[in-house]
Amino acid sequence: MIDLNKIYNENCIDTMDRITSESIDMVLTSPPYDNLRDYNGYDLPLERIIKGLYKVLKKGGVVIWVVGDKTENGSETGTSFSQALKFKELGFNVHDTMIYYKNNPMPTTGKRYHQHFEYMFAFSKGAPKTFNPITEPTKYNGLANMKNRGKEGTLNYKKVERTKEKKVGNVFFYSVGGGISTKDKIAYQHPAIFPEKLAYDQIKTWSNKGDLIYDPFMGSGTTAKIAHMLNRKWIGSEISKKYTEIANKRLEEYIKTNLFSI
Repeated sequence: MIDLNKIYNENCIDTMDRITSESIDMVLTSPPYDNLRDYNGYDLPLERIIKGLYKVLKKGGVVIWVVGDKTENGSETGTSFSQALKFKELGFNVHDTMIYYKNNPMPTTGKRYHQHFEYMFAFSKGAPKTFNPITEPTKYNGLANMKNRGKEGTLNYKKVERTKEKKVGNVFFYSVGGGISTKDKIAYQHPAIFPEKLAYDQIKTWSNKGDLIYDPFMGSGTTAKIAHMLNRKWIGSEISKKYTEIANKRLEEYIKTNLFSI
C-alpha cells in the first residue's frame, strides 16, 4: 500500500516495488548522474530503475528525464545518450529529445564554450495518451505552401491553412539561480534544483488534472509542489534523509494533510 502526496525516504526501487502496476500517469525527475552530486554513496542501478518505471507507468504514460554529462579525462561522458539508449532497449520509446537551456549558466573554464544546456528526454510507454502543447502566436494567417522533399530529391508543395497559434519548439529557455528557479529559500539547501517553470511546463504538457505524478529522485520537492499546484496527485522517493527533510519543510505551506492510497 502506498500513500499519495507523500515523499518516501528510501531507495526508489523499494517504492516502485509497492506501487501498483500501471498506476502512474507521468514521471518527472532528474537523476544523480556522473557523481556530480553527493547522495551519500548512492549509486544508480539504472536498469532496475528503468524496469521499475516501466512497470508502474500506465500505457501512454511519459517519463521526463532531465540529465546532462560531466567532462572527465578530456571527454564528455555521454551519460545522457547511454541512458536514453538503455530506456529504448528496455521497452520505452524515445518520444522526444528536448533541451533545457539555461539563460544564465555558471561560466566554465577550458577550451570549450560555456555549457548552457541539459537534455530533457521524453520516454513514452507506447504512444503518449496526453499532449497539451504550449503554443505561441503565429506571425502570419491564411494559406501557405508546405514543401516536402521526396526520396528522389524533388520538392512537393501542398497548400495548408495556417492557424493563429503554433506549438513551441523543443528547446525550453529558463533563467536559473537563487531567487529565480524558485522563491522558496529552503530549496537552495539542495545542490541541484531545476526551475519550477520547467516542472510546470512539462507536467502541464504530459498530464491532466487528477493524474498521478511520480518523482523517483524528489530532491528539494519541486515536482511535488508544482504537481500539487496544478491539481495533480503525486508520489516521491528520496534516498537522502537530509533532502527529504528539506522537501517536506518546503512543501508545508503548500500542501495540506490529504493522503490517499492506491
